[in-house]
Amino acid sequence: MPWKGEKDPYKIWLSEIILQQTRVEQGLAYYNKFIKAYPTIQKLAAAKDEDVFKLWEGLGYYSRCKNILFTAREIVSIYNSIFPRNYSDIIQLKGIGKYTAAAISSFAYNDPYAVLDGNVFRVLSRVFGIAKPIDSTDGKKFFEELAVDLLDKKEPALYNQAIMDFGATVCTPKQPNCNTCCFNKYCKAKNENLIDKFPFKSKKITIQTRWLNYFIFQYQNKVLIRKRTEKDIWQNLHEFYLIDSSDGEKQDIKNVKTRLKKFLGNEKFKVISISDVQQQKLTHRLIKGNFIKIELKKKIDFENYFWINKKEMNQYSFPKFINHFFETTNY
Repeated sequence: MPWKGEKDPYKIWLSEIILQQTRVEQGLAYYNKFIKAYPTIQKLAAAKDEDVFKLWEGLGYYSRCKNILFTAREIVSIYNSIFPRNYSDIIQLKGIGKYTAAAISSFAYNDPYAVLDGNVFRVLSRVFGIAKPIDSTDGKKFFEELAVDLLDKKEPALYNQAIMDFGATVCTPKQPNCNTCCFNKYCKAKNENLIDKFPFKSKKITIQTRWLNYFIFQYQNKVLIRKRTEKDIWQNLHEFYLIDSSDGEKQDIKNVKTRLKKFLGNEKFKVISISDVQQQKLTHRLIKGNFIKIELKKKIDFENYFWINKKEMNQYSFPKFINHFFETTNY
């Protein structure tokens, strides 16, 4: 991976933010695109929001993208384009928590701060047989103290990279390589046949279903969109006219026409098509919905929405839910 052994704090920071909640295989491509487009923090800070979000498109968890723009501009304006040197300053930056601050400090400056990511939690909990929940305040504090105790203070960067790689390649979430593991004689989880029980979490994720019905209003060669500005999923991305519902009411021609007449009145329109139910899984949500194409006989203005040429759509960033629809249909 290109960030292995990297000493530039900007590139380390960028790689760590991209890899949050993202598989390495997917994150690598995005990292390379970002470094090519924005090789320095000054380039990123000077970029247009829309260009950066378009580059981030498909990576998910878009608050990360919003935060890197904010932080890049803060470093340029407050720190004279020089990434902060001290851990105490780094952790104050927007979007940077203990783990990311420790990674930047140790990898860029070889400062003695222990990283504690999912891989490290897994290795420590299994080897020492620690049943404390990693999603609890007490559990996190316990693991933080253990990670600091184990850290090689003379070679923190090498140690941090090693234990992270160990968790990623040997002590994997499923089917770990216990037979070749150098800790297999001492690992409590293996010796007690409890590998699949660690790390331990106390909270179960509750998945909620959310229905999003998108009306793709078309007039001649134009289409109606808006930018999502609310503090909600997909903030700063674009979408079509949305009716957000709490249930999966069936969308058929009769239902759609009745709904449209409520806010279009006597304006003439034609229902072109209604898609099958589309869906996308998020961490805590299951997004479902339909895409309904509507041809308007007259151009109508909607509050907070604007018309663009269809050929311009690739210049705007859309959530994966919408992009996947376009990728799998002949729209």
